[in-house]
Amino acid sequence: MASKVSCLYVLTVVCWASALWYLSVTRPTSSYTGSKPFSHLTVARKNFTFGNIRTRPINPHSFEFLINEPNKCEKNIPFLVILISTTHKEFDARQAIRETWGDENNFKGIKIATLFLLGKNADPVLNQMVEQESQIFHDIIVEDFIDSYHNLTLKTLMGMRWVATFCSKAKYVMKTDSDIFVNMDNLIYKLLKPTTKPRRRYFTGYVINGGPIRDVRSKWYMPRDLYPDSNYPPFCSGTGYIFSADVAELIYKTSLHTRLLHLEDVYVGLCLRKLGIHPFQNSGFNHWKMAYSLCRYRRVITVHQISPEEMHRIWNDMSSKKHLRC
Repeated sequence: MASKVSCLYVLTVVCWASALWYLSVTRPTSSYTGSKPFSHLTVARKNFTFGNIRTRPINPHSFEFLINEPNKCEKNIPFLVILISTTHKEFDARQAIRETWGDENNFKGIKIATLFLLGKNADPVLNQMVEQESQIFHDIIVEDFIDSYHNLTLKTLMGMRWVATFCSKAKYVMKTDSDIFVNMDNLIYKLLKPTTKPRRRYFTGYVINGGPIRDVRSKWYMPRDLYPDSNYPPFCSGTGYIFSADVAELIYKTSLHTRLLHLEDVYVGLCLRKLGIHPFQNSGFNHWKMAYSLCRYRRVITVHQISPEEMHRIWNDMSSKKHLRC
């Protein structure tokens, strides 16, 4: 069985390399060029009454799972579910995470479930490659919205929905990105502390207090008609945040009645404000890149903008020097 999986893995790597080379040479990079950032779904008018206007979802999230792992939490309830936002071409990043901090078998006696979140790509070749990858690793979930920067909010909501539906008894959830290095020892033992009673309505990360950027040239541009207020509620940087698993269902259900914003972390902050949940500041979450040093990385939980090669190098160095003091 092991040899079969190994062969499939090698085949997947070769296929990914071939497919990406083919796409880069013969075809333009796929992108979503629609005029609207979100899929607009027609709401059925059956049984429409003025009495149910307020309860009717304005954001029904009526997407189907194209790839799912509904049984991932069935045998053992995870202490921690890790949701990693990724894109189709980032196979190297996903594999680096599987082989380093995202390995579900890193901690004996502590069940961890790692899942990569994707939407649907406009290129059927990439969709097929991800499906084959899923058949080997069983750690990918996909819904049928278009995978794009403007749909990152939908990707996170998919993860919230998955936890609420298929893994609601987990203790904690982490949402992060595929270019993040996570110091799992600090996360598990110093922050979450498996031997203590699990928290409820808990949310923490690098908390940002800011307001909308009105410059249309900015990546984080927010038009006034979409968000007229001058300040955002406190929100955690989308590069990495932690919350108790009960919050997943609360955010997902709140999102059904909250107008979508394309800035995922801001949107989650809006949902938290509606729920009366205040995110806790934690200086261990870094949303920027840090030059590597053993002692510096031992003090943090997340570091941003880490390549697959760096991820392997950092993980190997930290793992081999656990006996050293700083």
